[in-house]
Amino acid sequence: MVMAPSSVLLVVASLLLSSIPILDGHGLELGGDDGLYREILRDETVSRLRELGKISDGEGFLERTFLSPASIRATHVIISWMKDAGLTTWIDQMGNIHGRYERSNSTDNALLIGSHMDTVIDAGMYDGALGIVCAISALKVLKVTGKLERLTRPVEVIAFSDEEGVKFQTTFLGSAAVAGILPESILQVSDKSGTTVEDVLKLNSFKATAAALGQVKYSPESVGSYVEVHLEQGPVLEALRYPLGVVKGIAGQTRLKVIVDGSQGHAGTVPMKLRRDPMVAAAELVVTLESLCKEPSRFLTYDEECGCFTEESLAGLVCTVGELLTWPSASNVIPGQVNFTVDIRAMDDVVRETIVASFSRIVMQRCDDRLVDCAVEHKHSAPATPCDAELTTQLELATRSAVSAMTPPSIGGGQRRAEPTPVLMSGAGHDAMAMARLTKVGMVFVRCRGGVSHSPEEHVAEDDVWAAGLALLRFVDQTVVAEL
Repeated sequence: MVMAPSSVLLVVASLLLSSIPILDGHGLELGGDDGLYREILRDETVSRLRELGKISDGEGFLERTFLSPASIRATHVIISWMKDAGLTTWIDQMGNIHGRYERSNSTDNALLIGSHMDTVIDAGMYDGALGIVCAISALKVLKVTGKLERLTRPVEVIAFSDEEGVKFQTTFLGSAAVAGILPESILQVSDKSGTTVEDVLKLNSFKATAAALGQVKYSPESVGSYVEVHLEQGPVLEALRYPLGVVKGIAGQTRLKVIVDGSQGHAGTVPMKLRRDPMVAAAELVVTLESLCKEPSRFLTYDEECGCFTEESLAGLVCTVGELLTWPSASNVIPGQVNFTVDIRAMDDVVRETIVASFSRIVMQRCDDRLVDCAVEHKHSAPATPCDAELTTQLELATRSAVSAMTPPSIGGGQRRAEPTPVLMSGAGHDAMAMARLTKVGMVFVRCRGGVSHSPEEHVAEDDVWAAGLALLRFVDQTVVAEL
């Protein structure tokens, strides 16, 4: 068959156009035929993580706490990225940032994807931010490929305003408000300077009332599931030489504040036998806590048949004293008061609660022995959180698909890998713990170098960022995008 000249020209033009990479409005190639979208899911995502990592209240280190000036600057940047992905944006009365795509007349419950935008002091740039930016990037790919219009459910990205609890020593302010489990009393919680949550909210033009908190809450009927991408903050994935893992559950955690009051005095004139020194008592208690959690079987009994906790139930138990404050904190003064924090985590809630009770009892005994006054304040408690089995299976399939689709250099050499995705427990707390009170949750972990987190040394390889974004994209594509 002989084609007309005009038809030949159309075929040639079509072939030429098919070989030209499609670019978005910023000159980024949209992925071509391989479906890996490297320019968005890796290059742009990494660039945005670095940009967010420079927005800090600290000089020479990363610090971005609840509704701080840096947090407000970061909010504007995140909103611009959400809009770039085609999302409708708003900020709720707890400072959480929302970006949502919803088809007209949609009534189905939403898929929420999120993580936190706040940091610890002297932080790395991936904790929290990785989950936010990967989610935005995945939805941007759906936008540029025309798939946003085919969503069968609303999809919403949330950047939570506070998860770390640095300023007010209470975690999950942002996600707990969305989940509807944040008590009205939180408004009167104060930081070390006496500034309350209510003060900070009003300073940033939020209403700071019980009614306003109620507006932040989502109804369970409006939400179908919550998914979070987060760096592992541990060494397991690196040891397995695998970029991604899925989480089957999150350890429960309790935070305590121990207050030890003694007699302040002159370091040179008070005899040792007449001292009521809270520093020495606090030091003894810190060492006792370490022994209690290193060798709990020496202190605890639970199972009436075996006379002990099982080895499995004790797995993952960790206890930490992260902060110790003295007053008046002078080299030539016996302190009058010492305060220290205690963080206790375990996969088994009975173990955690027993450790808390045992340590509290020991505190009172040791303080009586040393003639000092002690109090144990409970600052935070959260039960262990299992991830939804169906979501976990779907995320497993998506992560395996993403990793096997990437070229060998992207996953550390060797042949394409189709091994089962590692399934892990999380010893760290995440916004998913609060969101589990609202809906079913699932999580993906991303390999980090050396298992280091909460540190400037925190690092995720660029190709692992890419793998995380691709896995999230495939999960959304496979679960909430309608087929043509």
